[in-house]
Amino acid sequence: MKHNQSGFTLIEIAIVLVIIGLLLGGVLKGQELINSAKVKNLANDFKNIPVFIYGYQDKYKALPGDQTQAKLDEQFPPAATSSACAPAAAGLCATGNGVIDGAWNATAITSESFVFWQHVRLAGLAPGATSTAATDYLPTNASGGTIGIQSGTTDTTKTPIKDLSATPVAIRGSYVICSKGILGKFAKQLDTQMDDGNTATGSMMSALESTYLVGASAVATGSIDDALTYTVCMGV
Repeated sequence: MKHNQSGFTLIEIAIVLVIIGLLLGGVLKGQELINSAKVKNLANDFKNIPVFIYGYQDKYKALPGDQTQAKLDEQFPPAATSSACAPAAAGLCATGNGVIDGAWNATAITSESFVFWQHVRLAGLAPGATSTAATDYLPTNASGGTIGIQSGTTDTTKTPIKDLSATPVAIRGSYVICSKGILGKFAKQLDTQMDDGNTATGSMMSALESTYLVGASAVATGSIDDALTYTVCMGV
């Protein structure tokens, strides 16, 4: 009596394994492309903001955020949505002094760094809401974290981030752009692409997001956790 045996041959199993390998390779490659696109978008934020500044200065001979209401009304009639920085604290609204006063992560019109975004949008240089009361007024990066800018400073208590030297030094630059909520693995890639590859030195530095405050100390590349989020700042 003959018995029929069913099952897969070695060739069939090999073919299935090859197909599975191709599928896994495709998934990993797809994820790699997605990550590369995200890093590129994050990098573009740092590259585009200086263009907003120089474009505004070229057109209006002034610094965005650093203008009076009267000047804004003259530039953008009717300026029903415009709001110059409203003085409420010393040193934050010194309009016309050539400085973007206030911290990069300010959330009120008592800081020029906050109304900066309204001015560049009224000028048609950047997309987004022109009303400072809009829920989506502050710009966000590809990771969903907010983006901001302020003038550079040597004061380590007012700088967005400082290095790890024995006598800490504020990140250098006429302006400092910061972007929050960036995964550690992306922070390292950004630094490699745009700076010296060390997240605690040079023109780009990273600080741990969960404990971040203005004046935070940078985190060295070797201590960056790929799965944690960081605030990344760059001086320009």
